[in-house]
Amino acid sequence: MDELLATPMLRDSSFMEEVQEWVGFWTTSASSWFPDYLRRMKWFEGTVDSTLALHDLPQSLRYLPVIESGYSPVAVSRANAVGLWQFMAPTAKGLGMEVTALVDERRDPLRSTEAAAVFLGELYEEFDSWFLALAAYNSGPGRVRRLLIRYAPLEPRTDRLYWELRRYLPKETREFLPKLFGAIVVAGNPTSHGYDLPVQDPFSFDQVWVPDATTLDVIAKASESADTEISRLNPQYVRGMTPPLRQVSVRVPKGKGNLFSRNYALIPVDERVSFVEHIVAPGETLSHIAVLYRVSVPDLRAANPTVRPRYLRIGAMITVPVSVGLKRDSKPGS
Repeated sequence: MDELLATPMLRDSSFMEEVQEWVGFWTTSASSWFPDYLRRMKWFEGTVDSTLALHDLPQSLRYLPVIESGYSPVAVSRANAVGLWQFMAPTAKGLGMEVTALVDERRDPLRSTEAAAVFLGELYEEFDSWFLALAAYNSGPGRVRRLLIRYAPLEPRTDRLYWELRRYLPKETREFLPKLFGAIVVAGNPTSHGYDLPVQDPFSFDQVWVPDATTLDVIAKASESADTEISRLNPQYVRGMTPPLRQVSVRVPKGKGNLFSRNYALIPVDERVSFVEHIVAPGETLSHIAVLYRVSVPDLRAANPTVRPRYLRIGAMITVPVSVGLKRDSKPGS
């Protein structure tokens, strides 16, 4: 049984009236972009469904990314929440995700979905109601805890309690559950609401390991894939390269793992990217260093997220992403 869909609130006329308003929104105002949501949902739904099942969570939570991000791994909100599940950076880090200038696992559909399942399970265990848990997901568990302590310290934790207390919540959270159930109605049966069900291959891939600081265009070349396809499979690599100082796994299109391994071994080293360490000399700025090594300032800043460009310290070590072939001739003073 899907516990979220078993809520008695589906028999509440005031709640269902708001749900129907959102059904109207998804089928009229959103009609120009909702097909893209459905297409992306079809791509990821196998991954999401299996993760929810593994954590014994309601399958209807598969529709949560519809309203959070339109199922876009690279979605960014006005509040800087990121990814399918719209995690804020502190929450993501608390769930063990890496969030740096080079790697942002909030954008990784697998890693973020696993984290979302863990987080949702923890919220339900605490609040004992999916409506309260989802309100906490949207507005933060601290806000819901304070609300319950202040207005309903002895009340049973039920979905109806959320409905009774929601006037104390922000507007976005007040609308969150009706909006979600409206999306469940439409995305759960798109053809009956005027949308063609998209034909979409599932999110599938081969996983390969690469050395540190490998650029995605090199991975695309070695796997004989389009750059856009590799970026689509690996949105967590924010700057288009894997991080320095460690091997990581990357995804290539299904069936191309062995092809990648063969081709990668044949790529000349000067066509790969690596990192060198540069010691800041007197008078140098990031712009000077970027020109010296023939790289961009944004790439320098991404590789050195803790460096304050206006306060470079003489003798400080700067990590520079360069092709291996430049290591020999791109040295200070050359």
